[in-house]
Amino acid sequence: MNNNWLLLRGLTREAGHWGDFVAQMQQAFPDAQINTLDLSGSGAYYQETSPDSIAEITRLLRQHALEKGYLQSKPRLLTLSLGGMVAWEWMQQYPDDIHSAVLMNSSLATVNPFYQRLRWQSYGKLAGIVCQSDCYQQELAIVKLVSNLAAQHESVAVEWDNIQRARPVSKQNALRQIIAAAKYAPALAKPIPPVLLLNGLGDRLVSSACSESISKRWSLPLISHPWAGHDLCLDDAAWVLEQLREWVKIA
Repeated sequence: MNNNWLLLRGLTREAGHWGDFVAQMQQAFPDAQINTLDLSGSGAYYQETSPDSIAEITRLLRQHALEKGYLQSKPRLLTLSLGGMVAWEWMQQYPDDIHSAVLMNSSLATVNPFYQRLRWQSYGKLAGIVCQSDCYQQELAIVKLVSNLAAQHESVAVEWDNIQRARPVSKQNALRQIIAAAKYAPALAKPIPPVLLLNGLGDRLVSSACSESISKRWSLPLISHPWAGHDLCLDDAAWVLEQLREWVKIA
């Protein structure tokens, strides 16, 4: 059984934003190789200019994966949000690279209208985040938007503030990633590798209807968390890991 995983985060996020989840996942899959990769313009590549298309982001990510040897045995992808769009493009362009994929709270312009892909209720909060000059307050606002567990907001914001100060994502790269996500509308072809969709019904950034539409359009399995927000692994890592353990039994 192939239990090797490659984890991809979302918009302006990097490997560090997985927090304790990677260690928890390694404990759940003790024999697996679990690797993370950053998108251009963030994390290890924060000094690079992010492409403004998902196709080019994917091409560069695949190049990095090849260089690191992550594709020697077909990995399973676990992705969040923008990372899911990259996974979708990867499976369309290079299906032989990937064993299967789990997409959390993702969306596609092909089947999802813009007001679902970025919920209109979040527009004011996002504007405030962009205008916030204090790094900690900016990260705290992001945590409050993507997580529904208030008790952890401040501690997570401290960790994310440290990440941003160490490897700052520029406003230019954030904008280019937003543009890439906004215009990504893949061809209406079902991916060849198996795909599982996970979403949080409490997601206040991306409507849960996005995963539902993708599920219906391509007859893909969807499992919904009853209350978690956009960052499923932050809100309920145990639930995510349980879905992954069940998924590897059948795919």
